[in-house]
Parts: sequence; structure tokens; C-alpha cells
Amino acid sequence: MNRDDGHAPAFDAIVALGSNIGDKVGNIERALSLIAKSGDVQLVKRSRNYRTPPWGKTDQDWFVNACVSVTTELSPHGLLRRCLEVETQMGRERTEKWGPRVIDLDVLVYRGVEMSDKELVLPHPHITQRAFVLAPLADVAADMELNGRTIEEWLHDIDAEGVTPLA
Repeated sequence: MNRDDGHAPAFDAIVALGSNIGDKVGNIERALSLIAKSGDVQLVKRSRNYRTPPWGKTDQDWFVNACVSVTTELSPHGLLRRCLEVETQMGRERTEKWGPRVIDLDVLVYRGVEMSDKELVLPHPHITQRAFVLAPLADVAADMELNGRTIEEWLHDIDAEGVTPLA
């Protein structure tokens, strides 16, 4: 993750959010509130909400997806733990890979960190392959570079059929 102007991004991390059970938009809003509740994570910039088709497991309801950039003093693993705590608080049950979920929170990037361990891979390894991530990410950090291309360039070259901003 880098910028051509030599300045650090105005955020520490970007978190992706998704929901396809119940009040999807309300679930996104509640998750954002819970992430920032303790004060050690501050929301910087929020994307629009996007209606997106299911991915991976397609025989389920459509999703609402969004992204938010944050500042935080939490470590990458600390931020991941916060995201997992919010999922648990909101009643997420991990019963099926890519299955329905009340909320899903993924740490996409954290500062310029590149890492891979059993709990966390940064940058998230599938960002550039998923329009439901790229569209809201472009709202937050269109000029951020991954693998030598900006988020806007990645989004332009992917099939984003069915990924539409909500009013």
C-alpha cells in the first residue's frame, strides 16, 4: 500500500463490512458504532452502502457491503480481535463458509503492513478479486495502491455486475 505523493494515508486501517440477514443496513450501522464504542478506533471515512449479490455460495439473499477507514492505536491483531468481538456481540454464527451472516468484518489493510499468519493476512488476499469489496473501498481510498495498481484501476477491470450503491 503506497501513494505516489510520499505522504502517509490519513488512516491506519480499512475494514470491510457485510450483512445479508435481517436489517442489513442497520447491521452495518450498529457494527460501525460498536467498533468505535471504546474510543480506541476512530472512524475516518465511510463508503456508501452497496447492494451486492452473494459470492462464493450464491443460493442466499443479497448483501449490503461497505468499507470504513479508521485511525487506531490497536495492533493489526488487536483490530482483528475487535472486529471478531463485534461479530460475536451481534450474534454472528460461523456455520458455513461464505454462508449467510448478520455481520462480517474484515481488516483489509493496516498501515503499510504485509503479514501472514494463521489468524490474519494483510493486505487481505482477495481484495482485488471481489467487486463487493472494491466498490466500497474505492469510495474510501480510490488512489490506494495494491500490487502496483490503484483500487480504482482494479475496480474498473472487474465484473461488478449487480454491485450498486443504495440510495
